[in-house]
Amino acid sequence: MPDDDATNPEDEFRDMLRQFLSGQAGVDPSQLAGAAGLPSDPAALQAMMAQLQNAMRGGPDGGINWSVSADRARQIASDGAEPTPDAERAQLEQAFHVAALWLADTTSIGDMTRPPVLMSRAEWSRQTMPVWSQLAEPVAVSISDALTNVMREQAPEEMRSMVEGASQMLRNIGGALFAMQLGQVVGQLSKEVVSGGDVGIPLLEDNTAALIPQNVSAFGEGLDIPADQVQLYLAVRELAHARLFRHARWLRLRLISSITEFARGIRIDTERLETLAESFDPSNPEELRQAMVDGSLIPPKSEAQLASLASLETMLALIEGWVDVVTAQSTTRLPKADSIAEMVRRRRATGGPAESALSSLVGLELRPRRLREAAAMWKAVTDAVGPEQRDGLWSHPDLVPTGDDIDDPASLVDRLQRAARGELPEPDEFDTALEDLLNADAMPRSEDGSGDAGSDHADDVGDDDRSDDTDPGSDRHPPAV
Repeated sequence: MPDDDATNPEDEFRDMLRQFLSGQAGVDPSQLAGAAGLPSDPAALQAMMAQLQNAMRGGPDGGINWSVSADRARQIASDGAEPTPDAERAQLEQAFHVAALWLADTTSIGDMTRPPVLMSRAEWSRQTMPVWSQLAEPVAVSISDALTNVMREQAPEEMRSMVEGASQMLRNIGGALFAMQLGQVVGQLSKEVVSGGDVGIPLLEDNTAALIPQNVSAFGEGLDIPADQVQLYLAVRELAHARLFRHARWLRLRLISSITEFARGIRIDTERLETLAESFDPSNPEELRQAMVDGSLIPPKSEAQLASLASLETMLALIEGWVDVVTAQSTTRLPKADSIAEMVRRRRATGGPAESALSSLVGLELRPRRLREAAAMWKAVTDAVGPEQRDGLWSHPDLVPTGDDIDDPASLVDRLQRAARGELPEPDEFDTALEDLLNADAMPRSEDGSGDAGSDHADDVGDDDRSDDTDPGSDRHPPAV
């Protein structure tokens, strides 16, 4: 008969965690915040403690509550935000209008169906969080599960049943800590990006083109370039990026799926995690915090991941290279266009602090390493066959250039020029083998399937003729020799 006074292990563990989170267990909540890489100001601490308490009461499905990320990102994005003057908003809206006219002369890809928008940092973080959470979820689940397993294995014998009974609660807490860290990163990123497509992937629904006025102003500071030229250049670039994804409707799904698939292959270094758990000093959380923010919990990439990453980087380079070429052609009227373009390229190559933090958090850098080579390829294609045939390469996944085309643009140009003249491409080994196979299948077979029906029939006729010619009773006689 069960003992009515017996303590539920999960309730006991819940009480212990409450003491821990309230500081009664000898750990200051600010130290926990430091271990998670979060700020220790009173408002942030209060929000963190509330989210962790909510995680303790989380549902059985084990899902991560990404509203934690959205709330934290919005708080950071709103910090120090100032309303954009009406005059500046009018300039940016006019820049979008001029950008659309300029792009009409340089690309065959049509205009957007939705008008471009001006976004605050907080609005950008809110609208992009669904994509960020989708990309981060596989890693968040891996880290949460790994933390739970390590705690179960490291717990003393007398506490293992307690930890086992509260494993779902531990996963909820681990997920909440990761979600808060993602919100921290996205909130900081909202202060660095200048547009919806600034990080290379389509973060906004319906491929909306957007500029963030406060960040556009910050981008132009110290460049000694008139503000209107910076606004026009960035507007052209953003519209070109959004138009490409609207035109190639398959591209967004392929890119997001590739990133998510890569993230699913990430496995957490449990040995490193166990070492941290054994030596963790609550009064000095720097080692754990550093491990979480520098990506050391994510082991080196596997061969399959490296191949997937190379393919993803090639696609990002093709996208950014096309945008670079189209933007350069569309902004020839801007005296300082080359200077702005170089600034954009350097910025994309190095990334800002928040982008670096994001790459450590999810184990992936969204940087087009072969941007200059891809841009040179698109430039060669444009010069050889014109914008319409260049843009037509985005109409189907099978037509998009490959990494080999980036390495050897001349071969790609030659194929496109032959196609423009109506010449059939030279068959390769696969084409030849396929044609032979189809020809063999097209030949009629005999009833027993042993050979060509036409040949069997001819042999039958021949046999009949010979039989008749040699039959003594035949009315026919062989021809005279």
